[in-house]
Amino acid sequence: MKKIKWTRGAIHLFPLPALAVYTLFIVYPILAAFSYSLYDWQGFQKGAFIGFENFVSLFTKEPFNHLFWNAFGHNAYYFILEMVVQNGIAFVLAYIIYSKIKGAGFFKMAYFIPRLLSVIVVGFLWQLILNPNSGVLNTLLRQLGLDALAKPWLGDPDTALTAIILVNSWFGIGFSVLILLAGLQSISQEIIEAARIDGVTGFKLIRTMIIPMMMPSIIIITVYTFIHAFESFELIYAMEGSQGEPFNSTDTLAIFFYRIAFGGAGGGDSVAIGLGSALAVVLFFIIASLSAVFLYFTRKKEIEH
Repeated sequence: MKKIKWTRGAIHLFPLPALAVYTLFIVYPILAAFSYSLYDWQGFQKGAFIGFENFVSLFTKEPFNHLFWNAFGHNAYYFILEMVVQNGIAFVLAYIIYSKIKGAGFFKMAYFIPRLLSVIVVGFLWQLILNPNSGVLNTLLRQLGLDALAKPWLGDPDTALTAIILVNSWFGIGFSVLILLAGLQSISQEIIEAARIDGVTGFKLIRTMIIPMMMPSIIIITVYTFIHAFESFELIYAMEGSQGEPFNSTDTLAIFFYRIAFGGAGGGDSVAIGLGSALAVVLFFIIASLSAVFLYFTRKKEIEH
């Protein structure tokens, strides 16, 4: 009995290393950011305790309030477009592979290959492709006689953010295909065959049978896409830098945070650790709360189905 009790106690020790790493790199930075947001900072030197004044400045003081809501809108647009383009195309590709076409294994690998590249490499690669003068895209459009469609994709405020999101969709589509394909393959074939015998085929089969039964995978990919969209930083930084150019049209909350906390809240060289920490805390609560709300309603819908 003593040996059994010791074994049971020892089992509980195994998660401790992972818990320590999680606490050090996740929990502590969150708590530290909240603590930093409550102080006035002179460069990197902590000053007096000022309570929630940094949060008030973030939402009421120019130019921070304007830049915050501008970036928030871009994050929302990022999420919507990524859901429609990336996950919409990923579902179609996953369904084609699920239909057991020849070479399905090759297609799965081919769709996932871009995901193996570094985000920075992808950013610089697409910078070259979208170059307005020598880029492959504009050169191809001109050769096809579509000169009117050739434009400075990353230099035009109307197209810069959309171009980056589409590049990100190309980069991330393989991961979405794998998640959605796993959801399709988890569906019982007996249920699908029974539905087909009853005359449920085509789009009606997808809408009434397949999508409800793969709802767990849809929930996973949607929450992942939401978190990724509101944390979008690397690809934008690689393709446009940290100033949200052109004219703040590619600003997101993560880019705005980087600019505030590490140099130039309004484009200058100063740092604002307290204000940046306040923005980090707000971003954390936006992601955590909206993800929780979305999970609640989608899981409720899943149970209903």
